[in-house]
Amino acid sequence: MRKKDILISTAGLFLVIVIYLGFQLFVPVRREPEKLEVLIPKGMSFRQAVNLLYEKRLLRDRNLFIILGRLSGLDRSLRYGYYKFLGGVSPVAVFQKLLRGEIEEYEIQIIEGHTLADVAQILEEKGIVEKESFFKLVKDRKLLKELSVDAPSLEGYLFPTKYKIPKGTDVVDIIRFMVNTTRRFIGPFIERAEEMGFTENQLLTLASIIEKEARVDYERPLISAVYHNRLRRGMKLQADPTTIYDLKGTKKLVTRKDLLRKSRYNTYIHRGLPPGPIAAPGLKSVVAAVNPAQVNYLYFVSNNDGTHNFSERFDDHRQAVQEYVKKKRLAKKQRQVVQ
Repeated sequence: MRKKDILISTAGLFLVIVIYLGFQLFVPVRREPEKLEVLIPKGMSFRQAVNLLYEKRLLRDRNLFIILGRLSGLDRSLRYGYYKFLGGVSPVAVFQKLLRGEIEEYEIQIIEGHTLADVAQILEEKGIVEKESFFKLVKDRKLLKELSVDAPSLEGYLFPTKYKIPKGTDVVDIIRFMVNTTRRFIGPFIERAEEMGFTENQLLTLASIIEKEARVDYERPLISAVYHNRLRRGMKLQADPTTIYDLKGTKKLVTRKDLLRKSRYNTYIHRGLPPGPIAAPGLKSVVAAVNPAQVNYLYFVSNNDGTHNFSERFDDHRQAVQEYVKKKRLAKKQRQVVQ
């Protein structure tokens, strides 16, 4: 065979291969316009996943896809979860989506000061779990023991941050991840807390009270100091947020009746810290809990503007309370005049 004929044959073969690969990889198999969702479950092998995609009519040549997977490393890095395909998707588009691990995810954000009730609402709205099921899990003694949580519930143990949760993830795995996230963030402060005589639960509990009381960052160490000073003296903490923590609903204003309410969380009738956190504390409150300001304050009252008036002596505190009451009454009158 002449050299020219060999070149023509080789070029022809190359052209056939290019056309074949182009057809196999770039021409969609599916023609339906509707959305298709495919679950690649945890534990499924890459070959099994390819067979599944073939059955869903997303691929033509399974062997070619397997070869691509091996060459790219996808066969060793396949991400499990739900993959969404819209309309006529080509096999190469399917491959790229798997290579990037573009699974369907829920994005949720827990904010500093959120309670389990807030988290339950968020998860239910996202369709991840119903509130009642979530509440049972976060109080389940077996799960608490597994997670080494010495508290009545997982209140305060679900770290406030933004999470991306793969669709279909078991809610228990979500909870475990959130608790582990909390421990990753507070880990550097555990040793300091232990030196101060606090357990992990007590650290999170104190931090959660600071979180609920503080409105401006510079006051967190001051509020922390008040509670540290009270604990050292054996005084009741008298933290308003603890008096309404376990009340149902979204009540925020604390009444005199609340201060006298029989609850193991009520620090107006019980000495020391409550049995567990009352909300999810942010990192700033955790830092403040182990780094109280070096002051002798024992009291503080709101200035009705997000800040507080701090006092060492009860007489000064009582006067500050009277000023606070006057400001509230004046503000109420001004509102009535405007109306």
